Amino acid sequence: MSRKYALVATAGILLSVSVASGAQAAQDHQDGASPRYQPAMVQALAASLGVSEEAAVHRLDRQTAQQDRLAGLTKSGISTDGAFFTAAGKLTVNTPDAAAAKKVEKAGLGARIPARGQAELDAIKAKLDAVAARRTPTGVNAWGVDLATDTVTVEVASGHRAAAEAFLAEAAKYGSAVKVVTAREELAPQAVIYPGSRMTFNGYICSVGYGAHDRNGKQYLVTAGHCVADLPVLSYDNVRFAKATHTRFALGSRSVDMGVAALDAGNSLATSVGTWGNGSPVAVQGSRRAASGAALCKSGQTTGWTCGKVSSYNVSVTYTDQNGGPDTVVTGLGSSTVCTEGGDSGGAYISGNQAQGMTSGGPTGQTCTGGVNSRGSSYFQPLDDALGYYGLTLNTN
Repeated sequence: MSRKYALVATAGILLSVSVASGAQAAQDHQDGASPRYQPAMVQALAASLGVSEEAAVHRLDRQTAQQDRLAGLTKSGISTDGAFFTAAGKLTVNTPDAAAAKKVEKAGLGARIPARGQAELDAIKAKLDAVAARRTPTGVNAWGVDLATDTVTVEVASGHRAAAEAFLAEAAKYGSAVKVVTAREELAPQAVIYPGSRMTFNGYICSVGYGAHDRNGKQYLVTAGHCVADLPVLSYDNVRFAKATHTRFALGSRSVDMGVAALDAGNSLATSVGTWGNGSPVAVQGSRRAASGAALCKSGQTTGWTCGKVSSYNVSVTYTDQNGGPDTVVTGLGSSTVCTEGGDSGGAYISGNQAQGMTSGGPTGQTCTGGVNSRGSSYFQPLDDALGYYGLTLNTN
């Protein structure tokens, strides 16, 4: 392959096409048009819910339709304060009063007048971020807004509660607005030394994220900030294709896990996400953020194509450096039930045809042994936040 065309495959690494599944047939339009959803995403959703693939397609259709209705309500000026999908798949919207709730329900959505709501929870979470900025909360894996439970959830590593006591004392000041849970593993950003190349830099490896451009048309790779912390030259298949220009990640400092690299002339990134042999590539048509509870899949060089759902947004985590360096607090992440491993960092998350973000990190020692439906958890940098911060526009198919 020439350099120009070698980079077209970087988002998925040599994309392949598989035989159409029953799910594809179920979602085809009657006129024989292409399927609306990638078959592996449908299969993973069906498996996780214990329903047929046809029912999974119906659920994805409902998710899209409900989010469109919510966007219409917001545009018309109806006041809302966050939304999430219930386990049954209904989009439930936080509203400030009964009048707004009635309008939301009239649109066919669920409505709730919460005790707190997203704005208040975001404010509490920001105060906990300030505490973490003064002193890294060793022993606290993550803390973030959980709209479904109307709380800020604090996750403490098992066996590390004593080290986390100072942070937990601050969290306790907010009473029932904060919920503390225990997790088994510590977290780490998922870039590792690896004998081989996908996207390599200074002996390390990550996975390729999304392509975007500035108002002058200059092309960039949007990736996890820790993948480009030292602003390295990036290579694909042992050939340079980009040079990192900006990052918001710094080891040992309060960070945001986003960064960008300028593509070298003659190279380009695909506008479809590769599925590692689990069906055709997924065309990227936008970057509208999916609500909590929405179906989600990711492509990464270590674990390939794995799927789950969005858990929550506005999550902060404490990452443990695997090389003995200082802990790093990262804010502004999304959490998910998608399984990832080291080397998946920077890889692309997508919901339906909407790009969602790039792998940031996950539990140390996690293994994804179940293929597409591997059980696990991970954190991702929301793409819309990165595009907005750097003033970029996503390249779409």
